[in-house]
Amino acid sequence: MVKIADIELGEFPLLLAPMEDVSDPPFRAVCKENGADLMYTEFISSEGLIRHAEKSVQKLDIYDYERPIGIQIFGDKIDSMREAAGIAEEAEPEIVDINYGCPVKKVACKGAGAGILLDLPKMQKMTEEIVKQVNLPVTVKTRLGWDENTIKIVEVAKRLQDVGIQALTIHGRTRKQMYKGEADWTKIAEVKNHPDIHIPIFGNGDIDTPEKALEYRNKYGVDGIMIGRAAIGYPWIFNEVKYYFKTGDHLASPTLDDRIAVARKHLDFSVEWKGERQGLFEMRRHYTNYFRGIPNFKPFRTRLVETDTYVEILGILEEIEATFGSHVEV
Repeated sequence: MVKIADIELGEFPLLLAPMEDVSDPPFRAVCKENGADLMYTEFISSEGLIRHAEKSVQKLDIYDYERPIGIQIFGDKIDSMREAAGIAEEAEPEIVDINYGCPVKKVACKGAGAGILLDLPKMQKMTEEIVKQVNLPVTVKTRLGWDENTIKIVEVAKRLQDVGIQALTIHGRTRKQMYKGEADWTKIAEVKNHPDIHIPIFGNGDIDTPEKALEYRNKYGVDGIMIGRAAIGYPWIFNEVKYYFKTGDHLASPTLDDRIAVARKHLDFSVEWKGERQGLFEMRRHYTNYFRGIPNFKPFRTRLVETDTYVEILGILEEIEATFGSHVEV
């Protein structure tokens, strides 16, 4: 049984990655229904939280059916991060998570996200202050290093463990790589198999099939896997991986009927949570993957991403079902 503090996550948990503009409550809802064991919010700016910025505060929204869930914060100032952690705790998640992995220039080049990997003493001090601030378990998501010349991930893990984090997720790329090239899980395994490391270590990067999930579980010995981009528009990935682990066989692929039903549920929650205009806009990045593999689908995809009323979108989804047949596997 893998546990973060007293939170039981099963024998080999599958985590949903915190993805900006993706891992919002509507998306988390369909991932939870399809097998995600632990999820995190989108990353939330510490400066935004302490200034009560509407966009940042809204990201604190969590729902009981999502539990256990972690709220992830980022920033470059220790005082702001400590205060933001306290605000996050008031939203009553199970976990407070620190983002030390975001590679985006406007974050990392200001010393937040993966940028803090260039200043390990500051990283350690910031983490220590956050652990002291909250009564919840604190976890961290990070990368291997800033670039191939600054990979000190074992030292990072030791420093973070020493100041009290309860679990560590490692994306197997450097900041310089962004999302290019292959993730190096051998470095993740070095952390997991180090005799001084006793907290759960979760691996992240490139897991997009049940076969790869099983291979990496067996080869690298991690305590669980975090899945990100492969779940966008395809929340079935979590249950597919679990079924493959258990049986060695594949679950039947979702039919078009399944895809429409989940897209509709996602859409409804998105509109309910963000309002029609913003909810429809934020759904646009998901349609391509919900309907990936359907031949001659481009005209429908174009309409889905250009239409700006909820009623019209529902009409297009009905057209898709009528055109392609609801029970077709894709």
